[in-house]
This record gives sequence, C-alpha cells and structure tokens, in this order.
Amino acid sequence: MQVAQNINEAGQFFSFEFFPPKDKSTWPVFMERAARLAALKPLFASVTYGAGGTSHDNSLEICSLLKKDMGIDILAHLTCVGASEQSIDEFVSRLCETGVSDILALGGDGVKDANGEGQSRFFHASDLVEYVDDKFSEVGIAVAGYPGGHPESPSIAKDIEIHNSKLSKGADFTMTQLFFDNRLYFDYVDRLAELGSTAPVIPGVLPIQSLSSLRRIMSLCGAGIPGDLYCGVEKAFEKGGDEAVMEFGFDFARKQISDLLDRGAPGVHIYSLNRAAMCERLITDLKGDGYFN
Repeated sequence: MQVAQNINEAGQFFSFEFFPPKDKSTWPVFMERAARLAALKPLFASVTYGAGGTSHDNSLEICSLLKKDMGIDILAHLTCVGASEQSIDEFVSRLCETGVSDILALGGDGVKDANGEGQSRFFHASDLVEYVDDKFSEVGIAVAGYPGGHPESPSIAKDIEIHNSKLSKGADFTMTQLFFDNRLYFDYVDRLAELGSTAPVIPGVLPIQSLSSLRRIMSLCGAGIPGDLYCGVEKAFEKGGDEAVMEFGFDFARKQISDLLDRGAPGVHIYSLNRAAMCERLITDLKGDGYFN
C-alpha cells in the first residue's frame, strides 16, 4: 500500500489521472505525455480500468510501464462491473506482480440474468473493499467520493452515510469526483468527520481545457457546474474559441487549487485528460507560488 502510506506521510502533494488509450498505435503519444507529467514528480498517478474488462490488459500494461519505466507509484482503478472473485483475484495478483499495490475500488451495475437475479456478489464498491481488504491485506484501497452527492443517492446525508460505511470496511482514503465549488468539498469533509472518519479526502480537480471536453465529461460523470462558471466558459469560447477557454480554465483551476490547499486539503488529484501542457503549467506556476514545496 505504497500510495496509501505516502499520502499519510506526505506534505502538500499533487497527483494525476490517466486513462489507457484502447488503440495501441496511440500509446507512444500517451507515454510521451505521461513522461512529461512524471517529470513534475507527482506523489502518484491513477490509471483507469475499462468497464467489464474492455481495457483490462491495457490497464495492467500501462500500470507496469508507468511504475517500472517512469518510477510513478500507481493507484489502479478496479470496478465491480461484471466482476467475479476469480477476475478480481487475477487482476489484483497481476498488479502486485508489477509492483503496484494500491487500487481505487469502484462500483457499477452488477450483471444479472434473464430473471433479474444477480450473477455477481459484487454490486457496490463496499463489496469490493471488504473482499480485497480481507484477501489482499498488503493492498491499499481508495474509494470514490461525491461532494455533490452520488447521482443515485436519495440525499447528501444518505450518500455520506454509505460512503462512511465503505471507509469502515477497509478503505484507506477517499478520492473525490470532480467539482467546481470548493464549498462542496469542505462540507463533505466536515460531514465525514462528524461520523468519526479520519481517512484523508483527496479533492479531484478538472482543469477546463475546451468547451466540448467539459460538456462530454459532465454528461459522463453527472457532476454539477455553477451557472456563472458555465456562462464564463461559453463567453470565452465565443470570444476566442478553445484557446480562450483553455486560458479561462487555467485561471479557474489555479485559483481553485490554491484555495483548496490554503484551507487544508492534503493535496489535489488532477484529471489530466491525458494532456500535459495545462498540467505542466499549473504545477509549475503553483510551485512558483510556494505550493508543493
């Protein structure tokens, strides 16, 4: 559990998320960008895992390359979608063989048969946390948090209760879904603390890099965006296209990250979208401002 230990021992830190391209012909470009971000010395990088194993082997290979060739500690995504004990055992064992010993346990829609009966015992992230913690005690476990509330939860309070249960079953820390209003994050942390949780909560930040990518990400994850922020992005696009949007997004992300760190967040996890330039500029400027030193 290298990542989990490092988070507890680190000062202010940053980390990145990567998603392995499905087409291996694009891997050289991906690896070049990953190398640029690795040179910034993130505490770790998370690597996504395709639902239902669609990029299972790609994810494992990327994890291995990033760990062995670039020296980045890895947090590997692992979902419940279509999972069996055998598939989980195989994936986690192969991860450990590459030197990766931390996972992000994620939920999903369990597979059902024609009668609507479950074909898998893993329907929620808490099932996965409990199983991995029991069978692979050396593996660190992170869970996803939703400062704006999980889309399927009836209320914020119920979502916090469910999340605290995930932590109590063996998770070491929380990685949040992206958000744009820092008040949501700090309220989320306070609510977990009221329930007795002391596990670190790492805020997830998405630097806005284009109007189209913002719309796509928002539709996929279901996170909300303040109306004035979205209007600001649209106005920037009208004035100068995606170049202006990127500048607007840079300014917003820099202010958001500095505010999070100033108010006590242990670090930030940056959703890189497999792009390097924005992240390089953000981290370089923030370090110039005295952060991450």
